[in-house]
Amino acid sequence: MAQLSDDCFETGGGLMPTDEALAELEMRLTCLVGTEQVLLQAAAGRILAKDVLSDRAVPPHDNSAVDGYAVYFDDLDTAGETALPVVGRVAAGHPLVGPAARGRAVRIFTGAPIPDGPDGGPDTVLMQEDCRTETRDNVPHVVIPAGIARGANRRDRGEDIAEGQTILARGQRLRPQDVGLAASIGRNELLVHARLKVAVLSTGDEVFEPGAEAPAGGIYDANRHALIAVLSDLGCDVHDIGIVADDRTQIESTLTQAATTCDIILSSAGMSVGEEDHLAASVAALGRLHFWKVAIKPGRPVAFGQIGNTPFIGLPGNPAAMMVTFLRLARPALLRLAGAKDVTPRLYRVRAGFHYRKKERRREYVRVRLDTAKDGMLVAHKHPRSGAGVLTSMVESDGLVELPEEMTQLTPGTMVSFLPFTEVAR
Repeated sequence: MAQLSDDCFETGGGLMPTDEALAELEMRLTCLVGTEQVLLQAAAGRILAKDVLSDRAVPPHDNSAVDGYAVYFDDLDTAGETALPVVGRVAAGHPLVGPAARGRAVRIFTGAPIPDGPDGGPDTVLMQEDCRTETRDNVPHVVIPAGIARGANRRDRGEDIAEGQTILARGQRLRPQDVGLAASIGRNELLVHARLKVAVLSTGDEVFEPGAEAPAGGIYDANRHALIAVLSDLGCDVHDIGIVADDRTQIESTLTQAATTCDIILSSAGMSVGEEDHLAASVAALGRLHFWKVAIKPGRPVAFGQIGNTPFIGLPGNPAAMMVTFLRLARPALLRLAGAKDVTPRLYRVRAGFHYRKKERRREYVRVRLDTAKDGMLVAHKHPRSGAGVLTSMVESDGLVELPEEMTQLTPGTMVSFLPFTEVAR
């Protein structure tokens, strides 16, 4: 009796290694979008199109790090207390009028500019909690204990940003802290790349829009809505094409139209080898298919091609496989097209808390949740359900453990690479 395969990844040949697929995407894809000026309020999540150089120092002047008293260190008695008359008051935004004299103390508050004076002005600030005040001959004095270090509690001009320094680099995706940094040098606008226009579609006669009545054998379109959500999170301009029937003529017409209006086309389902899977053949007929099958699990039927000059990425129909291949293959490609420089997600080392066996020459991504062991190490535990169609496994997991091609068996305690979902999606 013939032995039938229980592994869908064994069918067919010519699977492209994952790294080769990533290299193919990197080689063929470059930034497609133009640039535009946006206000800082709209800059978060956008991709910077030009280096940002500071034309000023931050802070713009030497200033106090604490509330207290600014003094000349050489006026202090290093062996005992020193009493100095307080002759001025400096607050943030209100500099001292005139120079600060030697042998005197100036009341100063956090962020206030250090006054000018002989030898560059006061060089040391005492915290008010370390001092006491007295009145001597009707003049307020501050009494300073010994032990303060020269230059204490003073922040130098340009301590954060030097004049002429590049503070933000072209190609980085702007985070809230990046926007704040731009604001700190007085910028109210930034030059960013225009949003990447992404056409999104699903295929399948069995697929129905949520909210509609699904007949027997019908399923709701989870994939397209998940893709729209993650693309919106990436800052893309999403063009929702909807659900296309399993009809080659209709599929080719839809692809041709989308290629004229969008920068890239992204689809789910229809990439396998079934009689009703027409996408791969349609892309090949309209343009070129660069690769179709990748040695990745879940997600083998993932494709990259082009329709005219418009890139096309076809993702699997199984929801978990679609999400995994999007995060590891499509997302870096989209970021590169959108002008980003660093498109590779960061993986972290964690300890495996499960046994696992896999085939050689195939990269696998295992859905896991994390726990903290007694020794403080993060430990990855495999989700109990690993089917490519089990979308709840993505919801109930913290991320993916990446198992390389050469590995065939994983034992608990082994250190593995972990991709948290927070690294690649909201």
